[in-house]
Amino acid sequence: MTELGWLALARGTLDRMAERRRDDAWVAEIWADPRTRVFAIEQGQALVQVRDIPSLVFVSAAELTETDERYLMGVDTDGVAYFAVSGPLPVIEGAEQSDLRRIGALLSDRDSGLLTHAVALQHWHATHRHCPRCGARTEPAAAGHVRVCPADGSEHFPRLDPAVIMLIADAADRVLLARGPAWPEAMRSVLAGFVEPGESLEQAVAREVREEVGLVVRDIRYVGSQPWPLPQSLMLGFFCRVDEGATPPEDLRPDPTEILDAAWYTREEFRAAVEAGEIMAPGKLSIASRMISHWYGGEVSRFRGSRLP
Repeated sequence: MTELGWLALARGTLDRMAERRRDDAWVAEIWADPRTRVFAIEQGQALVQVRDIPSLVFVSAAELTETDERYLMGVDTDGVAYFAVSGPLPVIEGAEQSDLRRIGALLSDRDSGLLTHAVALQHWHATHRHCPRCGARTEPAAAGHVRVCPADGSEHFPRLDPAVIMLIADAADRVLLARGPAWPEAMRSVLAGFVEPGESLEQAVAREVREEVGLVVRDIRYVGSQPWPLPQSLMLGFFCRVDEGATPPEDLRPDPTEILDAAWYTREEFRAAVEAGEIMAPGKLSIASRMISHWYGGEVSRFRGSRLP
């Protein structure tokens, strides 16, 4: 458990069985097992049954007549195996298409982990079909977790882009929230950015804060992480404080290409702005929401007119 507690896309419950992925005979055996549960994924969408708690729709391998690729998701504590298949979604009465952004925070721990894993793999396979060494078309291997070049024998693994996301507080425990250029007018969140080659996570935090708002920070502390397969990131969360000896908190210099505006909020100011509809906080799917809730001391709603605790 991270310091942030519950995270929408970090809730997988299966044993991923990484040590058995290259055992083709074993993978074929569990694929044929009538207990095995399979769900289809197409361009990031899967079928769900929408009830009080949405759930993934599973079928047997025999019911899927057309699939492009299949990925072993893992095995549960009862020995039941789960696969995702990339291909057209079957037509099932009462089921509807949905994606992580819509239902990722609403699914059970098992189903959220399954869909997050499958979305990440499908995107990687779709965008990395050729060998970066020689250009030959690669082939899936290791139950969907590797691509192999038949021309030179090289193996290629799923791409993951590490990104830091940081909640910055000042000596008065105000939080810094900002708006990105592509966001809705009222949307506000914490700062974030990608880690560069040869850079530690803490260095990335300090650099991104300095570049985006012109502040120097200290007391950089890791608090948790969450996959963000939209398309291929791992979000690594940090808390930090303004080094007031280096830069006064009010001395904000937003980079106009990254930040349209930024401002400090006390808890009372934040609450009032959300309840008045002046700002929207991030939704429950994101680690940013958990970071802000941790600072605030209670759950945060993004919707106009909602009451904060």
